[in-house]
Amino acid sequence: MLPGRRFPVGLGLLLLLLPLPGAPGRRGAGPPWEGTDEPRSAWAWPGFQRLRERLRAAGALSKRYWALLSCQVWPDGCEDDGEAAAGAPGWSLPLLGQQYLDVLTAWYCSFQDCCDGGDCRISNNVTGLEADLNVRLHGQHLVQKLIPRTVRDYLARPRPDKALALSFHGWSGTGKNFVARMLAENLYRDGLKSDCVKMFIATFHFPHSKYVDLYKEQLLGRIQETQQLCPQPLFVFDEAEKLHPGLLEVLRPHLERRAPEGHGAKSPRTIFLFLSNLRGNVLNEVVLNLLKAGWSREEITAEHLEPHLHAEIAGSTDSGFGRSCLVRDNLIDHFVPFLPLERRHVRLCVRDAFLSQGLRYAEEALDEVADMMVYVPREEQLFSSQGCKSVSQRIAYSLP
Repeated sequence: MLPGRRFPVGLGLLLLLLPLPGAPGRRGAGPPWEGTDEPRSAWAWPGFQRLRERLRAAGALSKRYWALLSCQVWPDGCEDDGEAAAGAPGWSLPLLGQQYLDVLTAWYCSFQDCCDGGDCRISNNVTGLEADLNVRLHGQHLVQKLIPRTVRDYLARPRPDKALALSFHGWSGTGKNFVARMLAENLYRDGLKSDCVKMFIATFHFPHSKYVDLYKEQLLGRIQETQQLCPQPLFVFDEAEKLHPGLLEVLRPHLERRAPEGHGAKSPRTIFLFLSNLRGNVLNEVVLNLLKAGWSREEITAEHLEPHLHAEIAGSTDSGFGRSCLVRDNLIDHFVPFLPLERRHVRLCVRDAFLSQGLRYAEEALDEVADMMVYVPREEQLFSSQGCKSVSQRIAYSLP
């Protein structure tokens, strides 16, 4: 029997209904009480002997049936199951019957996670992620290129030597949480509600610095629990700039590179996302200067921004994240810049908000809502100070 998997009572009851291979019929048999110590009255019900035989047989075979079914549902766990594995001498699929196995598998999978291969909670649809970023995210050409490539490369590694760590930086409303949700929706069947996804908000989950030791214990336990539950967990830390550096120390063992494991060993894949407004103003200033110098927005590359952003974050003294081991010891794989959004991007967000609410719109309505936003700097009036945040709420003012 596979370790850690109990034999379901419902499956045992279902097995009682299965005709036993080679079971003798009743034709030509003597009285059922002959040769037994049972009183004759116990056999008044004609089906008692048959039930008695099935109970005895089910008790003897149920564990082996369950092991065989488990091998069909979880084939990766059957390498060391000996006779319980399908195809072992004296124990093979014909004994139970493939038809019955299919029925039992369908029944079991109706309330448990199982699929043809792997963990069906994990979808890893990087193509869908790329499409979502290109269609639903506006004004972030760097994110659209960097995220799918980085995630695809990481998931393709048979034995990753560290967890993937991505740090999202930019003003509020530029799409950091939106992209985190897209990642969860495309990598996991149940999105943010998946057992494999855990989200932490600094001011909500870890509000008091004096309790940092308690928070470290709780966070470590949550990470270990999720890694045992899921082979590819995703951890999202919102408001990362407000996390205590001591709390982030808990993540060091997962983000440091480790020696390759033995041949054929599988390393768990883990993804950490850190969402932060830290140094968003500096990022906007660099973008503004490039635009003033005659660059088009699409000409700006990650190489222009990421090293500068990293240096600014590492030099910050007003943030626990900047002073943490993650930044100090270069444990973050990419600092992902989210560019400030212009009016044209806000207008696209307004259009999406109308469509998501099933509302018809006119071009004038898109302009009206976009004009409600505040744009900075004061002279250029180029960037929306809130990005696309609160766009959905402002639609009501434009409705007739």
